[in-house]
Amino acid sequence: MSDSSPSLAYPRAARLLRPADFSALRRSGKRISLRHFQCEYRPNAGASARLGMAVSRRVSKLAVVRNRIRRQIRESFRLQRPRLPSCDVLVIARGSTAQLDNAVLRAELEQLWRKLIAQIGDAPEPAVTAQLLNAAEAPGTMRDRARSRVS
Repeated sequence: MSDSSPSLAYPRAARLLRPADFSALRRSGKRISLRHFQCEYRPNAGASARLGMAVSRRVSKLAVVRNRIRRQIRESFRLQRPRLPSCDVLVIARGSTAQLDNAVLRAELEQLWRKLIAQIGDAPEPAVTAQLLNAAEAPGTMRDRARSRVS
């Protein structure tokens, strides 16, 4: 990956990984509902937004369909992340998403991110966001571990 667009990365620090993060979000998060997606969110103390996804077998019994939906969510989040406020976000796909093509999924996700920004408030300044999202400086990345071993 080139150094020209570090803010468009999807580093490990931008993902909800621990079960405790998911349960805290489910317990105290607020909701946004759209026709094909539901979103639970809550502000976090971190530097940027973090994403969790739930695409269950109720959506489709075919793993290839569920994975396609996850890819669309992930890519949409990756592109919108610099504009999003600092929060934890859980995107839950509804059963109707399996029948939609990728363009419709992306349009629905765009609407979701706009609603999220409107609900939480103004996103941080773009220059500050670019510095915070630099993949080389993100905590928990492989680059950090390699750099700490060398030092």
